[in-house]
Amino acid sequence: MKKIIVIEDEAHVVSFINKGLSEAGFEVSVAFDGQTGLQMLRSGTFDLLILDVMLPDTNGIELCKIIRKEDTHLPILFLTALGTSENVVVGLEAGADDYLVKPFKFIELLARVKSLLRRVANISNTVDTQADYIFRVGDLVLNDYTKTVERRGEKISLTTTEYRMLLFFLKNKSKVLSRADILENVWGVNFDMGTNVVDVYVNYLRKKIDRVSDQKLIHTVIGMGYVLRDP
Repeated sequence: MKKIIVIEDEAHVVSFINKGLSEAGFEVSVAFDGQTGLQMLRSGTFDLLILDVMLPDTNGIELCKIIRKEDTHLPILFLTALGTSENVVVGLEAGADDYLVKPFKFIELLARVKSLLRRVANISNTVDTQADYIFRVGDLVLNDYTKTVERRGEKISLTTTEYRMLLFFLKNKSKVLSRADILENVWGVNFDMGTNVVDVYVNYLRKKIDRVSDQKLIHTVIGMGYVLRDP
């Protein structure tokens, strides 16, 4: 049974989520403030976090940053009453994997939860032959068997979203990928094309993989998208 933690201070929202997810077969834990939620995360094991942006004792964005530093792979779904492109991007920049704007229907929440859990399951799947799951570009190596990334022998720590994005680039090396291609294959949901979430994450990824080298791997193709190619 998958374990989900909900950090949300509105009792009626918590009741709504708890009831629906429990009936859908999930084990749900609840925290009504950020500090309690953080303590629960540090002392327990969870498969997914549903986090409200506005909490009584802390800013959900800042809390997300703390959680993401401590756990790079935990799927995080933001709940927000602020659905503008700018607010969505801020949440994703903080480390969230997806967002849902209040008010929402439970069927939509459930779809987002299942989608996030599927992504993690796909990343976690092991294979029989490691050699078939080694991807290279220049001096960067991604091992999809051990889920590790190295450049010039130095390990690079990526979030699940950054890892998915890099793997998608590697599987399409030298091919120009549009923002729509990246949105569909990395996030698996239809984001508002008015947001710059793809550009934000490409920038994150570039900073991490280029930190140990002055040779750029991901290039912008003006008016088209991005391409990963050998230096």
